[in-house]
Amino acid sequence: MGKLTVGALRAVGVVMLVGTVFVQASMVWVLVSGSDPEDGSLPLTPLRVVTILGMVAVQVVLVCVGRLVTMVRRGTVFSLAAFRYVDAVIGAIAAAALLWFAVTAINAPGQRDDPGVTLIMGGIGVGILGIALIVFVLRMLLAQAVARDVEAAQMQAELNEVI
Repeated sequence: MGKLTVGALRAVGVVMLVGTVFVQASMVWVLVSGSDPEDGSLPLTPLRVVTILGMVAVQVVLVCVGRLVTMVRRGTVFSLAAFRYVDAVIGAIAAAALLWFAVTAINAPGQRDDPGVTLIMGGIGVGILGIALIVFVLRMLLAQAVARDVEAAQMQAELNEVI
């Protein structure tokens, strides 16, 4: 991975991390201070809580991807240590899907006239779960690469003994 790619990825990650922390802080302030101009038409407090938790999931993914990029730059990504970060990414994406389903459930009563919106939102949740499954498949590919790397190291050691 080139320096430009790593730099761009890190810059985007930092901007997203700072942005999500700012939005989280703003939402927590509104919840704690009671300055919410909620008129009762939407259940804003549960939506804000779900949004704050969703941003935590995004932040977990950003930190883990940053760690994985560091491992790629060092050439250590094909190791058992990488699984911790990949597993965290999978968990965070699955949690984000569950949070999206919660948003769908909170929003559903307001969509009685147009239930298609709820179905579309449910489909988006299934899509988010699909992303978690794609990352899981990539985890399996990483596991195969690590196993092959270990096997190659063992064969090299045996070959060195013979020579």
